[in-house]
Amino acid sequence: MIFPGQGAQKAGMGGELFDLADYAAIEAQVDALLGYSLRQLCLHDAARLADTRYTQPCLYMVNALHGLRAQREGAAPDCYAGHSLGEYNALHAAGAFDLLTGLRLVQKRGELMAQARGGAMTAVLGLESGRIAETLLAHGLDAVDIGNYNAPTQTVLSGPPQEIDRATQLFEAAGATCVRLAVGGAFHSRLMHDAALDYAQFLDGVEFGRLQRPVISNVTGTFYPAQAPAAVIASLLVRQIVRPVLWVKCVRSLLDAGADTFLEAGPGNVLTRLVAQIRAAAAAPATAH
Repeated sequence: MIFPGQGAQKAGMGGELFDLADYAAIEAQVDALLGYSLRQLCLHDAARLADTRYTQPCLYMVNALHGLRAQREGAAPDCYAGHSLGEYNALHAAGAFDLLTGLRLVQKRGELMAQARGGAMTAVLGLESGRIAETLLAHGLDAVDIGNYNAPTQTVLSGPPQEIDRATQLFEAAGATCVRLAVGGAFHSRLMHDAALDYAQFLDGVEFGRLQRPVISNVTGTFYPAQAPAAVIASLLVRQIVRPVLWVKCVRSLLDAGADTFLEAGPGNVLTRLVAQIRAAAAAPATAH
């Protein structure tokens, strides 16, 4: 089971899921923790839903409800993965923390990430990540980080806006398509350093349970260690804020482990499309050199 991250949110998400018994039992606690109605924001407040302070808790809860409904209907995942924010859903599903603890974690994460202003992100489509890294190096764009390795020919850059603009011109001239992301900061880059330090302090008081199912880490692209101690889980979640999301490696690790069916739990199907691209590339014959 795979859970999407920011970018998957959309106005009206959640819909009938908010009427499930799973949510009705905790809705008052959710709204008290957040200080607003999560249901009303998802259904009727598209402007705030685009703000990472609200996106993260709202998407986390909607992802979780999708996952719970799928399991009520008979889905029995052998392992879990999530893209960026979605990794929190994967950890919740595997037993690292309860639903409300996870909500508290992503609320804090969103607040801290929102404080790191002045960054930008753009997706580069149509070029392989190795060529992108070489081009950044060759043109002295050393302030630009790769934030997401989403698919073999879909890579997200993260960094100062003026440097992202320069990179965009270079890659469009090389034939790529560049899509500026509607985000308020340079997520998964060194510009999130202070947010990561503050988040590490926040996680000091959080207890994590032992994982009951395997979970993939965005930071390593491989599974969390079996019976991962709380300190390891906390460390990887802190590093995830400043490190790139290795989604291509995550999916390849799942394929290597024998995964053959991927069920996306969340609004839309963005990860399903990325998995299809990664699978196709893995199945293609290697080019001779």
